[in-house]
Amino acid sequence: MKLLPVIFLLALTSATSALDNGLMRTPPMGWMSWERFCCNIDCENDPKNCISENLFRDTWQTDLAEDGWKEMGYDHVMIDDYWSSLLRDKDGRLQPDQQRFPGGIAKLARYLHDRGLKLGYPGTTLDKIETDAQTSASWGVDFRELDGCYSNEEEQQKGYPLMSKALNATGRPIGYSCTLVPCQKQIKVYVNVFVLLTNTHGVSFFLQVNYTLLGEICNIWRNYDDTQDSWDIVQDITDWFFDNQEILQPEAGPGRWNDPDMLIIGNVGLGVDQSRSQMALWAIMAAPLIMSNNLRTLSSEARAILQNRAAIAINQDPMGIQGRRLGGHVEVYWQPLSQSASSLVSLSRRQDMAYHCHTSLAKLNYTAGSYEAYDVFTGKTLSGLSATTEFTVSTNPSGVVMWYVYPKMYYEHPQDDGRYPYIRQKYRMFSSLDFHKPRVVPPSLL
Repeated sequence: MKLLPVIFLLALTSATSALDNGLMRTPPMGWMSWERFCCNIDCENDPKNCISENLFRDTWQTDLAEDGWKEMGYDHVMIDDYWSSLLRDKDGRLQPDQQRFPGGIAKLARYLHDRGLKLGYPGTTLDKIETDAQTSASWGVDFRELDGCYSNEEEQQKGYPLMSKALNATGRPIGYSCTLVPCQKQIKVYVNVFVLLTNTHGVSFFLQVNYTLLGEICNIWRNYDDTQDSWDIVQDITDWFFDNQEILQPEAGPGRWNDPDMLIIGNVGLGVDQSRSQMALWAIMAAPLIMSNNLRTLSSEARAILQNRAAIAINQDPMGIQGRRLGGHVEVYWQPLSQSASSLVSLSRRQDMAYHCHTSLAKLNYTAGSYEAYDVFTGKTLSGLSATTEFTVSTNPSGVVMWYVYPKMYYEHPQDDGRYPYIRQKYRMFSSLDFHKPRVVPPSLL
């Protein structure tokens, strides 16, 4: 058995066609079926939750109108596996399961497009890449995932750039995700059979990918294990990404994003504090915000976290710089943002009690000046901060405190209505999510 080191991009040359779709200048947002609904195809006994046309129509008929997910930016709707009949037509084109998708993928795409949404799905084989890309375009698909599960290194070396080229050739803008992660069973086999370079939390052979070249052919890429409905898994994924931030962080940016996988907020595995923690960490990582939950039964607490305007705006910042872990007993994460602002996250790994951290902005390498800090999850603003002002951050067990920090001098010019553009005033900075105006970030914050 051969090791799958996921080094396929090392063999690519500069002649490889770059992805030219102009998409995903900020991390994509949306909803995916996989973690919550997985491989449930039992529509006879569980018609409301099986992978079917009805699941997607039902989910995005009621919730779009009542809960405003599209308004918040969640506009990608992803079918993940178990949609296909596993048969092709006489022309070699993919076919959906006729019982569960009787209207076909094109009809479902039109249904979503009519509601201002986009449709994505996975699935292809190496010998049908061009056919499948053209089929996707003819169906009106907006997003395509090429999953590396059960593939080998030769197939990946050929397949990922070929699909990029084929999607370009369709003439339709189609977002492209490259999933580098072998299946769970494969990973276990490799770890058992081979001696690999590892860190505390994961297998480092994923890091042998040339991410610079990867960013030229894919909009987003999965680097690590699947998310599961578990706080332990969320921590494991977070640790892997930040343990390896020196390699991963520089490669993210507009149109090309590291993908730590789905948000599981609203399922059963995370409490409220843990849900806020995942939202904050994914936001500061400039990660795709792709939910996998049951929007029809979502609690008000989960909805408030997922629709937090400040967290979303931080994630969608046009600079697209992935945040970094700074360290500390309470882990501190930092991300530079547009308009001379930045984001700070304090994460507690304690399980027994709140953690109280005494610090200052100067200790976190902020330069001298006057600052204000908006607390993303409480809506409170801490005013009158100098870089040396000592303050205390109290973080709940498995919880976070997330701040939007901005130099006060950049926000002292009143608008035409006489109000100051502070975030506390009805999310003035975040209400429109309009970031098209040029912003300047001082070098001291980079």
